[in-house]
Amino acid sequence: MMRYGLIGEKLGHSFSKIIHEKLADYTYDLIPLSLEELDTFLRKKEFSAINVTIPYKETVIPYLDEIDPKAAKMGAVNTVVQRNGKLYGYNTDYFGFRYMLEHNDIQIAGKKVLVLGRGGASKAVLAVLEDMGAAEVLTVYYKHAADAITYETCYTLHTDAQVIINTTPVGMYPKAGQTSIDLSHFSKLEAVADIVYNPLRTRLVLEAKEKGCKAIGGLEMLVGQAKYAVEIFLDKPLPEDSIAAVYKELSAERTNLVLIGMSGCGKTTLGKQAAEKLGKTFVDTDAEIVKRIKMPIADYFAAYGEDAFRNIESEVVREVSAQNNLVISTGGGVIKNSENIQWLKGNGTIFWIQRDPELLQSGNGRPLAPDQEAVHKLYKERLPLYTAAAEIVVQNNENIEKASQRICTAFSQLS
Repeated sequence: MMRYGLIGEKLGHSFSKIIHEKLADYTYDLIPLSLEELDTFLRKKEFSAINVTIPYKETVIPYLDEIDPKAAKMGAVNTVVQRNGKLYGYNTDYFGFRYMLEHNDIQIAGKKVLVLGRGGASKAVLAVLEDMGAAEVLTVYYKHAADAITYETCYTLHTDAQVIINTTPVGMYPKAGQTSIDLSHFSKLEAVADIVYNPLRTRLVLEAKEKGCKAIGGLEMLVGQAKYAVEIFLDKPLPEDSIAAVYKELSAERTNLVLIGMSGCGKTTLGKQAAEKLGKTFVDTDAEIVKRIKMPIADYFAAYGEDAFRNIESEVVREVSAQNNLVISTGGGVIKNSENIQWLKGNGTIFWIQRDPELLQSGNGRPLAPDQEAVHKLYKERLPLYTAAAEIVVQNNENIEKASQRICTAFSQLS
């Protein structure tokens, strides 16, 4: 009999198996089910305990023999345990979301809060906001509903909101890069929380950070709710610091280390060394482009021009950025397209390898830097773009081993 697992409609990119197996000593299965399959699965009861995700957090309720009062009040269940043939329902999303807010010091008491979406995931969020003393909570929905306001109404009457919570799947892989709300309307915004965890930083989170707000993605909530689910599954407490420990480990594993900088600054050498030290896979976007165009980059530039090259570069960047646990070395001009940086930041942290222009190489197949004069000119042009994109700056003017160590040390301190 299958003992533990997750049921939902689409689970191909779920992190739950990894998290549960870090938290507890059991095998945890991902079980994608259609609505028809869900009925059979729940009636057969061939499991000890399961978690429930989109879109079944409300659908499972009629199958339960008993439901925890907090989950009943929310009208959503994400944890089901079988005891002596009976099914008991709980909601650990509540505790996971509350942990995420409190651990990141996001103040709710007395605040005006917008909750995007009104599906099963929003139920726990609304309960937490009520319990934490929000002054006003408004649900925002893409169409008219009795218990929500539209985005149009939101922009017209509620741009004084201080906290925004996204509970929709908008921005989630494979449709990363999308947001359901335009943050430029909100002049009093203090914090944004997104329950989406893949990518690690959604476009909404990145835009909130750029606006100077506190902003967090959903990975901590996911680990938090899993910890509380494990405690219900096994009927025993886990150490209080287990959420932080698993989050740090998972974040380090899943986060990409992205290297930007001028051509010849040492990205490829440093990237390969960092990948080996950190146990990640090395990817060079220029090498991936060459595989695609089937010719040297200089030849492609000469035949088709820079714009055609940049279009292919952006395609490659978007594809590579969707993956996890990589060290990514990028081409020198990747920063010319701000979308590239947004994609790379979704699952990665941007390290600028800074090398003085007189130490940079010229020629050797570099179409935009045939000589030192061109290198200096290019460096001056791109300096503001590197500065804007960089999250961490690493000097590489001395020996490569020192720079490599700086990169690995800085990366290990991120989470």
